[in-house]
Amino acid sequence: MQYLKLPTADRAALRAALARMPEDLAALFGQLNDAAARERRAGQAFSPVEQVWHLADLEREGFGLRIERLRRESQPQLADFDGDAIAAARDYRSRSIHAGLAAFAAARADNLTRLAKLTPTEWQRAGTQDGVGAVALCDLPVFMSQHDAAHRAEIEAWSAAAP
Repeated sequence: MQYLKLPTADRAALRAALARMPEDLAALFGQLNDAAARERRAGQAFSPVEQVWHLADLEREGFGLRIERLRRESQPQLADFDGDAIAAARDYRSRSIHAGLAAFAAARADNLTRLAKLTPTEWQRAGTQDGVGAVALCDLPVFMSQHDAAHRAEIEAWSAAAP
């Protein structure tokens, strides 16, 4: 119920920050050449191209799927999203950073549109997520924000370790 407990101004600020994340990534990574986009620095598990594809896939297959299932199903059991395993299986490092940035931007916009259309009753709909426990739709914007913050910190460490 984290999101619903926030004052209206804080909810708006949280939504604005979520909407800015794709723009911020494009500003940071959009000019990287292929070699730089694939470079891992400062002990980071993900290079920039891996960061953006992880964010894109999690946005669609994690947050997007959870939003839809919580909205439509009664008490769904939601799978965890194993980002490391998916990154390896899908070989994110071989992909285009520009396609990843576009995929993330589109998926984030879709999720923000879905969230904006929720009714007060739908915000209360809940289920259980593997590895997390009880979750409600009104928790997801905060979870998304926390996930963005973790990746921003990783990206800052990557940038600070520039050769």
